[in-house]
Amino acid sequence: MAGGTGTELWALDFDGVACDSVGESSLSAFKAAAKLWPDVFATPEAEACKEELVEKMRVVRPVVETGYENIVQIRALLEGVQPEEMLVSWHDMLPKLMQKWELDRVELVHLFGSTRDEWMAADLDGWLAPNRIYPGVAEAIKALMHRHEVYIVTTKQARFTEAILQQMAGIEFPMDRIFSQTVSGAPKSEVLADLAQKHPEAASLHFVEDKMSTLEKVAKLDSLRPYNLYLVDWGYNTAEERARAAANQRIEVVGADRFAQLAGLRP
Repeated sequence: MAGGTGTELWALDFDGVACDSVGESSLSAFKAAAKLWPDVFATPEAEACKEELVEKMRVVRPVVETGYENIVQIRALLEGVQPEEMLVSWHDMLPKLMQKWELDRVELVHLFGSTRDEWMAADLDGWLAPNRIYPGVAEAIKALMHRHEVYIVTTKQARFTEAILQQMAGIEFPMDRIFSQTVSGAPKSEVLADLAQKHPEAASLHFVEDKMSTLEKVAKLDSLRPYNLYLVDWGYNTAEERARAAANQRIEVVGADRFAQLAGLRP
């Protein structure tokens, strides 16, 4: 990592910024659901709906905060909840479904992670295949790493983030620079504050996200005012959220060309 005068601090989200992981996370959720509810998911009827469910999961991805929620979502969708309804009311719906199906967050986190681990161990190429790195993003991340202090701040478990970066983007990203909220549950705002304290010499601070709700929370905190905030237009957000971001003086909506420019790849 670069150091010295002029070095900037960059904190990057992963899913929706670097990686489109909807295919993998949805298929992992289906596999996990088949373990948890075999009578519902380990059936020919559910198998026949798998592709349709994955497409519905793609629609509702903007409201997912943490990976384990995918397991709850895919059962709700299988049972007839409409994606449009889920987009509007997921945060109210989730705790009610957790209670209805007697689910525990910690147990779901473990189930989702262990299901992915088993899939990776049995068929790494098969696990990687549904993931994809967004065009141009790997090059931008490498450029930032060459010049600045770069961290990943994500809800994805660190070992999966590291594996995708290494195998699909050709990036050897240090594990101690990947901050995962999956187990700790600490908000990204806390991580950003800690990183700012860790690098008081940074010439500027930058946070790149695809989730508008996260950026809005950060934008309201005076303690994080030094951060430049960016919403990527290729990630898991809606046209309405991009319009809201464009109207917020604290947030810049960026496309691939602008991100490459920020990374120093073009003038």
